[in-house]
Amino acid sequence: MASQNQALAYKRRDQVEEVVWVEPRLTAFETIVKRCLDLIIASVAVIVLSPLMLFVALAIKLESRGPAVFKQARVGKDGREFTCYKFRSMYDGADGMRDGILHLNEVSGPVFKIRDDPRVTPVGRIIRRTSIDELLQFFNVLKGDMSVVGPRPPLPCEVAEYTEYHWQRLSVIPGITCLWQISGRSNIGFDRWVELDLEYIRNQSLWHDMAIIVKTVPAVVRGTGAH
Repeated sequence: MASQNQALAYKRRDQVEEVVWVEPRLTAFETIVKRCLDLIIASVAVIVLSPLMLFVALAIKLESRGPAVFKQARVGKDGREFTCYKFRSMYDGADGMRDGILHLNEVSGPVFKIRDDPRVTPVGRIIRRTSIDELLQFFNVLKGDMSVVGPRPPLPCEVAEYTEYHWQRLSVIPGITCLWQISGRSNIGFDRWVELDLEYIRNQSLWHDMAIIVKTVPAVVRGTGAH
């Protein structure tokens, strides 16, 4: 685990802004309750969804070469890196193709997303649209790297371009779902994405988390902004 001082190295010193830092609102007791709820929800999800996960893993293996599980470095609370788990939705070796399609990026700011990514497999398009590719992140929740609700964890290369203002979204544990997830996802620009994350941190509460979880189901069904 990188220390917070090491994590601060991600910030670009030439883009530091004067900002009023948004502090997490949960009390120590609420933080414990949130962690207990995370463990309960993630445990139930892993048990109930295990047949679906096994089916998806098999479909991925049968469709294209490479592992069914994709492991990727992500940045969590206070800039600490962790290994994030997803079902592989792209052809094996897709990361090496990224530089060649950077010009196709459809989202502003330090984030890369395109609607018709040529690296995505046919099965990958289905599981990305339905967010099934992210089900393995319940294991990240069990490990404590993530929460069920919280800002989505960014890539290290994205955090390297963060300003002081953007850095605030790393002041809480990242999550599987968030306000961005239920508000349009990739249809939202990066600046608005950060605003939604800071709004979540500013108004964070257990009831707010439950409301986001409830709204996530119809958002996933609609598939709005899912690339």
